[in-house]
Amino acid sequence: MKISKIIKAIPPSGIRKFFDLASHMEDIISLGVGEPDFPTPWHIREAGIYALENGNTTYTSNWGILELREAISEHLYKLYKILYDPEGEILITTGSSEALDLAIRAIIEPGDEVIIHQPSYVSYLPCVILAGGVPKILPTYPQEEFKINPQRLKEMITNRTKAIILNYPNNPTGAIMDRDTLLEIAEIVDKYDLIVISDEIYDRLVYDGKFTSFASLPNMKERTILINGFSKAYAMTGWRLGYAAGNREIVEAMMKIHQYTMLCAPTVAQFAALEALKLEEEVEKMRDSYNQRRRFFYHGLKEIGFDVVEPKGAFYIFPSVKKFGLSCEEFAERLLREKRVVVIPGSVFGECGEGFIRCTYASSLSDLKEALRRMGEFVSSLTPSPVLKEHGSNT
Repeated sequence: MKISKIIKAIPPSGIRKFFDLASHMEDIISLGVGEPDFPTPWHIREAGIYALENGNTTYTSNWGILELREAISEHLYKLYKILYDPEGEILITTGSSEALDLAIRAIIEPGDEVIIHQPSYVSYLPCVILAGGVPKILPTYPQEEFKINPQRLKEMITNRTKAIILNYPNNPTGAIMDRDTLLEIAEIVDKYDLIVISDEIYDRLVYDGKFTSFASLPNMKERTILINGFSKAYAMTGWRLGYAAGNREIVEAMMKIHQYTMLCAPTVAQFAALEALKLEEEVEKMRDSYNQRRRFFYHGLKEIGFDVVEPKGAFYIFPSVKKFGLSCEEFAERLLREKRVVVIPGSVFGECGEGFIRCTYASSLSDLKEALRRMGEFVSSLTPSPVLKEHGSNT
C-alpha cells in the first residue's frame, strides 16, 4: 500500500499517545482533554431536540442557514464592532478546525511561507504542510508571558511570507495579547501585505485583561480571516460547529472547498447554535467557574514547586518542569504511570514547548485538588528536598 510521502512525514498527534496509555488504567485524573467539563446548557440541547422533532435533518445551504449567519453577524458587531455581511462574508463550518483548514487551503500557494507562533495548537503546522505551504516557527517565551514579540516577527518575514496564524487566548499557554502589541503586529501585516488567520475560539474565556479581536483593529478586517466556533464558550465540542468571517473573496474560496468536501455543517447543530447565541448568562457562569479553578490551580502549582506563568485566558496552564531533571515527555509519562494524572508534554505543541507540560483546569475542584496532591508527591520524589505542602485552601 503506497501512502502519500507528505502524510508519512507528518507525525501523529502527541496528545493521542497519552489518551491511549490512560485508557488502560484505573483511578485516572485527566488534565489532558481540551474541552469544557460542563454539559451543553439545557436550552441549547432542547433547541437541537426541537430541530429534530421538526424534521430539520436535511442538507442546508453550503454557507449554513442564513438565520445563523445573521445571528453571528450581530454577535460579532455587538462584541467587537466588526460588521460582516451574512450573505458572503460568513461561512458556517464543521467545527473551527475545518474553518482553519479551509482558510489555509484557500490562500496558500505551494512554497508560500506561513508564520506560526509556538507553543501552539497541534493542527496549525500540519495543515500548512498539507496545503503545500512552508511553516516558519516563531517561538514565544515564558519571560515574555508567551506573547509574540513584534520585532522578532518582523525579522522573520521574507518575500515568500503569505500569512500569520494567531491564536490568543492561546492553547496551550493560556496567554493573551494586549491591544497595543496587536496594533504593532497590524502595522507589520499592513506593511508587508500579509493575511492573518486569527483563531479566536477562546475569545469568551478571558479572565484578566480584555480580549481584542484582530479584525477589529484599523484596516485589519479585510486582511483577517476570523476563526471561531461554539465548542469552548458554549460547551458544544461534540456538536462540531464553527465559522469563519472575513474578506468576501477569501470566504467565497473557502466555501468552494467546503462544498466539495463537507457540503454543509451539521444541520441540528446549526439550529442549536442559534439558541446558544442568546445565552450570555450561561457563558458568564462557565467563565466565572473556570476563573475560580484557574486561580486555585495556578497557586497550587506554585506551592508544590512549579515555575509557572499565570494564564490569563482559555482553560490551560503551562508550567515548567525543567527543574525536575526530566524531559517533558518523561515527566508526563512517569506522572501518569506512577500517580495516574494525565498531562500533555509541552513538546507536542512545538519544540519550544520542551520543558513544559500542559494541564487543563476544566476539571472539578475536587479533581484539581487531588491532582495537585499527587503531583506534589511526584515532584517531591524527584527533588532532593521535598517541596510538597499541604493543600487545604480554596485559593
